[in-house]
Amino acid sequence: MSDHSDERATMIAAGDLQEFVPRGREHCRRHPSALTLQLRRLQPASELCSSDGAAGLVGSLREVTIHERQRESWQLRKGVSDVGEEVDYDEELYVASNMVIWSKGSRSQASTVYKAFTVDSPVLQALWCDFTLPREKSERDDGSGSSEIVEKCICILQNSCINVHSIEGKDYIAALPFQVANVWPTKYGLLFERSSSSHEVPPSPPREPLPTMFSMLHPLDEITPLVCKSGGVFGSARVQYVADYTLRIVFLSAEPSILMTYDTVQSLHTVWALRRVKPEEQSTVLKFSEQVGTPQHVATSSSLTAHLRSLSKGDSPVGSPFQNYSSIHSQSRSASSPSMQSRSPSISNMAALSRSHSPALGVHSFSGVQRFNFSSSAQSPRRHSITHSPNSTSNDSFLVPETEPIVPELCIDHLWTETVTNMREKNSQASKVFITTDLCGQKFLCFLVESQLQLRCVKLQESNDKSQLIFGSVTNIQAKDAAPVQGIDTLLVLEGSGNLVLYSGVVRVGKVFIPGLPAPSLTMSNQMPRPSTPLDSVSTPSKPLGKHLGPLEEGVLLSPVPELRDTSKLHDSTYVEDCTFQQLGTFIHALRDPVHNRVTLELSNNTMVRITVPEIATSELVKRCLEGIKAILPKEIAVQVLVKWYNAYNAPGGPSYHSEWNLFVTCLMNMMGYNTERLSWTRNLDLEGSLSPVIAPKKARPSETGSDEDWEYLLSSDYHRNFESHPVARALRLDPLEALAPKDDFSQSLSLDSSTLLFTHIPTIFFVLHLIYEELKLNCLMGEGIRSLVVLLVQLARDLKLQAYIDYYYRDYPALVKASRETCIIDQVQTGFMHHPSFFSAEPPSIFQWLSSCLKGEGVQPYPYLPGICERSKLVVLSVALYILGDESAVSNEASHYLYKITSGQRKQQMDQDDSRCSFRHSTSVSSLAEKLVLWMTNVGFTLRDLESLPFGVALPIRDAIYYCREQPASDWPEAVCLLIGRQDLSKQACEGNLQKGKSSVGPVLSSDIPSGPESEEDEDGMNDMNEEVMALIWSEDLRVQEVRRLLQSARPVRVNVVQMPEASDHEYIEEKENRLLQLCQRTMALPVGRGMFTLFSYHPVPTEQLPIPKLNLTGRAPPRNTTVDLNSGNIDVPPNMACWASFHNGVAAGLKIAPASQIDSAWIVYNKPKIAELANEYAGFLMALGLNGHLTKLATLNIHDYLTKGHEMTSIGLLLGVSAAKLGTMDMAITRLLSIHIPALLPPTSTELDVPHNVQVAAVVGIGLVYQGTAHRHTAEVLLAEIGRPPGPEMEYCTDRESYSLASGLALGMVCLGHGSNLIGMSDLNVPEQLYQYMVGGHRRFQAGMHREKHKSPSYQIKEGDTINVDVTCPGATLALAMIYLKTNNRSIADWLQAPDTMYLLDFVKPEFLLLRTLARCLILWDDILPNSKWVNSNVPQIIRENSISLQATELPASEDLSLETLAQAHVYIIAGACLSLGFRFAGSENLAAFKCLYKYATDFLKCLSAPTASITGHYNLETCLSVLLLSLAMVMAGSGNLKVLQLCRFMHKKTGGEMNYGFHLAHHMALGLLFLGGGRYSLSTSNSSIAALLCALYPHFPVHSTDNRYHLQALRHLYVLAAEPRLLTPVDVDSNTPCYALIEVTYKGTQWYAEATEELMAPTLLPELHLLKQIRVKGPRYWELLIDLSKGTNHLKSILSKGGVLYVKLRAGQLSYKEDPMGWRSLLAQTVTHRNSEARAFKPEAISAFTSDPALFSFADYFCKPTVNMGQKQEILDLFSSILYECVTQENPEMLPTYIAIDQAVRRLERREMSETFELWQIKLVLEFFSSRSHQERMSRNPNRGLFMNSEFLPVMKCTIDNTLDQWLQAGGDVSLHSYLSGQPTEESQLSMLACFLIYHSVPTPAQLAAGGLEGSTNFSELLLKFKQLKMPVRALLRLAPLLLRSPQSMVL
Repeated sequence: MSDHSDERATMIAAGDLQEFVPRGREHCRRHPSALTLQLRRLQPASELCSSDGAAGLVGSLREVTIHERQRESWQLRKGVSDVGEEVDYDEELYVASNMVIWSKGSRSQASTVYKAFTVDSPVLQALWCDFTLPREKSERDDGSGSSEIVEKCICILQNSCINVHSIEGKDYIAALPFQVANVWPTKYGLLFERSSSSHEVPPSPPREPLPTMFSMLHPLDEITPLVCKSGGVFGSARVQYVADYTLRIVFLSAEPSILMTYDTVQSLHTVWALRRVKPEEQSTVLKFSEQVGTPQHVATSSSLTAHLRSLSKGDSPVGSPFQNYSSIHSQSRSASSPSMQSRSPSISNMAALSRSHSPALGVHSFSGVQRFNFSSSAQSPRRHSITHSPNSTSNDSFLVPETEPIVPELCIDHLWTETVTNMREKNSQASKVFITTDLCGQKFLCFLVESQLQLRCVKLQESNDKSQLIFGSVTNIQAKDAAPVQGIDTLLVLEGSGNLVLYSGVVRVGKVFIPGLPAPSLTMSNQMPRPSTPLDSVSTPSKPLGKHLGPLEEGVLLSPVPELRDTSKLHDSTYVEDCTFQQLGTFIHALRDPVHNRVTLELSNNTMVRITVPEIATSELVKRCLEGIKAILPKEIAVQVLVKWYNAYNAPGGPSYHSEWNLFVTCLMNMMGYNTERLSWTRNLDLEGSLSPVIAPKKARPSETGSDEDWEYLLSSDYHRNFESHPVARALRLDPLEALAPKDDFSQSLSLDSSTLLFTHIPTIFFVLHLIYEELKLNCLMGEGIRSLVVLLVQLARDLKLQAYIDYYYRDYPALVKASRETCIIDQVQTGFMHHPSFFSAEPPSIFQWLSSCLKGEGVQPYPYLPGICERSKLVVLSVALYILGDESAVSNEASHYLYKITSGQRKQQMDQDDSRCSFRHSTSVSSLAEKLVLWMTNVGFTLRDLESLPFGVALPIRDAIYYCREQPASDWPEAVCLLIGRQDLSKQACEGNLQKGKSSVGPVLSSDIPSGPESEEDEDGMNDMNEEVMALIWSEDLRVQEVRRLLQSARPVRVNVVQMPEASDHEYIEEKENRLLQLCQRTMALPVGRGMFTLFSYHPVPTEQLPIPKLNLTGRAPPRNTTVDLNSGNIDVPPNMACWASFHNGVAAGLKIAPASQIDSAWIVYNKPKIAELANEYAGFLMALGLNGHLTKLATLNIHDYLTKGHEMTSIGLLLGVSAAKLGTMDMAITRLLSIHIPALLPPTSTELDVPHNVQVAAVVGIGLVYQGTAHRHTAEVLLAEIGRPPGPEMEYCTDRESYSLASGLALGMVCLGHGSNLIGMSDLNVPEQLYQYMVGGHRRFQAGMHREKHKSPSYQIKEGDTINVDVTCPGATLALAMIYLKTNNRSIADWLQAPDTMYLLDFVKPEFLLLRTLARCLILWDDILPNSKWVNSNVPQIIRENSISLQATELPASEDLSLETLAQAHVYIIAGACLSLGFRFAGSENLAAFKCLYKYATDFLKCLSAPTASITGHYNLETCLSVLLLSLAMVMAGSGNLKVLQLCRFMHKKTGGEMNYGFHLAHHMALGLLFLGGGRYSLSTSNSSIAALLCALYPHFPVHSTDNRYHLQALRHLYVLAAEPRLLTPVDVDSNTPCYALIEVTYKGTQWYAEATEELMAPTLLPELHLLKQIRVKGPRYWELLIDLSKGTNHLKSILSKGGVLYVKLRAGQLSYKEDPMGWRSLLAQTVTHRNSEARAFKPEAISAFTSDPALFSFADYFCKPTVNMGQKQEILDLFSSILYECVTQENPEMLPTYIAIDQAVRRLERREMSETFELWQIKLVLEFFSSRSHQERMSRNPNRGLFMNSEFLPVMKCTIDNTLDQWLQAGGDVSLHSYLSGQPTEESQLSMLACFLIYHSVPTPAQLAAGGLEGSTNFSELLLKFKQLKMPVRALLRLAPLLLRSPQSMVL
């Protein structure tokens, strides 16, 4: 407590009084349901004595429950913004009846309603709460860093449930299993207090009480009881449920996480720490002790569980108590200890039950998952002990089925309990509790005990290791009410007398004066109590509350919201009858809703006003000084200083902004013992503003010496000094006026009062203020503040007789620091009392001097700094240490060599943690110092704006580092670094990368939303959403994309061109037309597969619209009259269901447009379901497509089940394949079950025969392969191996289309064992390869082992196969299975099995088609042997065929009798096709030129062969098949590239529609076309194992004969190519215009066994090669800024770029044009000649700047400063200078140097005019020069000579020369005299002062004291001087200028 005598009627003026009405009240009246709410029923305002309208209800309180009484309530909090920036507004949550209104608003902006909620029953409470979700619970698992997601919510408590609404819009309703008295938001979730019924108060029931506190960590979690761990007062610490109904929570805080309870019996407050339960504590509570009568007896867990469970059953309110009564009752009896006597248990049980049973519980609130995840071991002992516990009286059947108890989640630890005093009263429950911080950062927990009118404050602090809180002593403050003011670390206390007093912690600051309210002390003297104080108004009882408390006890104690403060309001009712109070006017009787520094006062006339408690300081300078004083003085003194300052600053009618500093100086100097009214400059401070002269000071005494002194007073005033140094004075050339030296006798009287508070601390404060002065020098914006501060520092330095400091300030501000000024005498005796801190240094620490020494490479002392206050100094010191001295450890560890921390004694632990934050923890690549510096600066939060406010000399090294980094940045730097170095391209890239995937807008940044071209709606061909912009860049020279669209569109009728022969009748002609249409339709139906490839992943659907599926148009138009030709006319036979697969493919193609990044949910998928049955096939395809792009995982299981039960074959196929593709390789159990139902072999032998359509079985088998891909799962492999050779069954089952099933099993087996080769662990007994070999070549069928042998006992009645394997069925599957199992293993022995037979005899046994598969399989196994040339292709053909075959070009047949030419020819073409196909796989997506040429040659050969006469031998069908295979191989190699030659081949094949061309061939040709333009050129194929497996399924080289043919291969599998597609298009986007552009990139390949490391230049946008082949990618100059993506560290960064649309941001360099505008680079040549500094530089026209930069600031600069006007005169020279500066900055690409150039120029001009009133800029120029001559910079320059900031410029040398000349001229023109007098310590003449200072600074002349110490006087010649000056580190050039003065004789200069 500060003494009251000190309080000279100090008052603090509160700011802006505003009437306060809760925003919600007004909104409620206007709310639609206001009528039903009947707000009118609220009493009129005169009676509304407090916020809950208690006054009129006092009488009826007995009948009414509390909850109805509380009609309206509200709470306020500081506005929370999403991003985390500071926002200054209040948020209000208002509750009235069943409405909750959340509004935001502040003084400046009107308040707005943010949300309004209306619920069904009255709201008991509403609150804000943040729930944290651990990551795994949330669906999205992208690594955005934090492991938890915070869900900001608002919770609304009703009688039976709690509604939770999150800001994202999720709503939850959690039912409550008991009546809740109160809800509290915590750090972890919600905390509930169960309302204990009054009957429970006596411990009557002979059972353990139920817990009273519960927690809910998330609205979807269970409500679990709280446990408490009480320490060893009662012996060992034990954990138990909180079941004490006498404990009431009165306060809960999230940070620190503590809660305060009140014990109603002992009347004590206790503080507990709230934390999560540890697992061992959970088990302790759940286990249960055998001892009788311990609190955690059986009942705690079991009866609690049963109780809660029975409540959550949601029975009807009437019946439930009776139904559940007997069970609970018996249980409670059996489990209770016999020592307790039973006293009417039935009643209390009934009561408890009916009370806490909520009436409308429909929800099982305890059906959470947690109950089921206990191991059985945890349950068994418990059950056992329950039944056989010694005291169980009845063998209770009820307990047996009981589930596990509920696991507690939060625990409270006891921290502190207040001490028991003898005068403790019964109801001293705290009505308000808060945590407050005092001005020095000490925390207090304050609680207001209203019954005793006192506020108790407990000091709390964290222990050193941050693990626990330590509580101090309690201080009592008399108070009727209190509220914290967080904004300024104080609290407001309402005293009993009605005064409002401000405290900081427990120190009284002063009374608060509220304008517009009479202060109570003004009406009567303070000592007499006022008549109307609450204490006196209730006159009779000794305890004011006694009167009402009798009957209402329960009501008071259960006050649900402490802020409503029932206790205090009860005695307010007497005010209403009390008439004295009305006459006396209003006074405050309560405080509420403190937010930041605003608080609401409730007045006695029921109005509320909101006041603002003023800030502690507004000017930056005063804030800094206060911070420093606070940091360095002992806490007690610091608090007093702050309190005094606060009182002075906020006195009523307080100061304006300008005079705040003057007030501060006066206040501070008074506290140091100065008599500020006697000291002339401070006397003037009292009223002066910084530039407003006020001559008659209030406090000044009448002048003693008459009028002269008034003039002097004016001259020495701050105003005059400021004016003198003001630029205006210089501009007007006003002569300086000097005051006469004050009389000597005057100074004698000014001595200091040594008894004052701060006298002993003057040196400490002086040093701290000096450090703040140095810190402010590093901020250009604080110039005004520095000038004010230096005046104070000079005064203190004089009085402390610190000559070095005075000299230092003089050099900095020669105009402000005059030669002599009054000093105050401090006696020697008194000086002894002063506390000189250890860190005080005689030499003034100077940041510029320190940097200068660093740059010169001299040794440096550590620089002193104050943690938290001198942050800039620290930053600059460390960055220079790192960059100039090259000490990398400077920023990585405790930076002790360079910095010396200054702290007051008690601050040890805080500063350690303060430093760890700047440790260099960045994982990314750091090579050079520049990179290290830039990364470190970003880490400590340094931004471009900070850089701009650094003085230019200090900023130069940092700018230099930034310039280096800008040239060669790493691609994986975080966004902030890229912003700092000015590479917007990179920062935008980094920013895109950080965005969470899934926002559809992010997608490819370039997606064009406008449908291309003039198509109308009905013309929707499914290809409108392609990204035209990028495609136009990739294929800019021709219209190939339009051509592809024309070839692939299937939505328009085809043209049927049949010429009517003269002899044909009309009917025949119509038939002919329809037959022709039928042929064309074979082609049309094959198009969608190709279209799906072309439009792959190009579209982001709108969630509110259905996906447009273009219709498949099978009609035609016949010229010339354009008549419609239709197949349904009945003239010809059309196959049934002809188009069903075509529409399936159409659906897939539409679905594949959806990009994987789109946002799609289950509802949207279902929403797309068509209404018409005909479209079911399309929807089936759509589902499969969603699986392929990964969205089907979002479809709810329920819907999947729904679709499958419909039994629609196509839907099942699409769904099964889709789901499996989405779960590729996951072995997902749910999907496995789903698939197994459709595969008889996977079902148990006894299961019911399900009638599954054959195609669905095939799809399911492939699905199994996909789900188990690469897992080598034994059981699956075994079943699939058997299924390849599944024999036909006895009935007609398995008899049709057996080939496709066998092939599917083979493919699936291959996928399961993909690439495992011979190391199939645990499968050796299955003999997989041998079995497959047998399937391939035939032989006896093995005996079927395993559980399925019953099924295969009886042979088929239809098909006679005998006991040999039917190779025609099993061979393809087995061959491909071998190929996939041994893929890329180069296993020779297996490959030899697959060798083509080399004798005629053996050749006759193999189908030629199978030779294609064998060759393919063999080549895939011998992966590394594949070579892209025709020699290798031919080497696959056996010798016999090579010798005897017809060459593909031959014209006539050779005659041969013993060889079957047909066989040989067919074998030949198929083997070559197989080899070519393997070549396609090997080089898929590589655009390998050799492979392309080789394949193209074979393709053209086959084409010729088709028209050759020998074609009939080979067979047209075989040749067409081989040609299709070759076309596909070509397309695989050139995938995504859109190669023109392949396109021409495809177009040629498209036109062939007659003859042998069937549906399958069209399918193949258009798939080739689709692959060629995969994803519109954005996708390519990968050659990973899984991709090859997918491609084998999709491109299986046997094509369907007609559109419904699935005999050999299921058509749906053709779409699996999607699994092999990967995004590889890199699209450069110009960051300024945000449009795609061309850029040159250089790709470096890693070396392999075939080729050495190589680089290749590509013009992007381009498809990259596969990433695993690459070492790095560089965006090359000269047009764009370079950018390196290094892949040796991992490809994830590039992968994420490619998957987001491949957007790589690039930035044009200055003077360059993009490749589009200037393809040859000629237009930029001009720029290049000029950039190399030719003579044209001077002739640079400002207009030309637009060619160089797009920065608007530079344009304006050119406009305003570089354009000549008419009458220029002598300004022309300046304009030229500006132009060339601008030109240099822009062409060198460092426009940020422009201000530096100009600042240097201006400073030098000012020096020439001798107008330097402060030497600040000279210091900067000196630093700049020193930086460029520093050793570190020289080294950097030698490494790369032509780069740097001022490098190829003569600007600096010219400037240096000008300064040297100016100073030398001054020296010759009489400056030497003043310099000599300075060095000898005599006063200098005033006019020379500023130039002298400039000279001293520029030449680093030592101070006279240092010179004297150096003993220079006796020197006789220059060499002696040189030696002596070596210690002073003075440069030789300066010495040359000083020497004549020091030596006194010119001749001794000669050596």
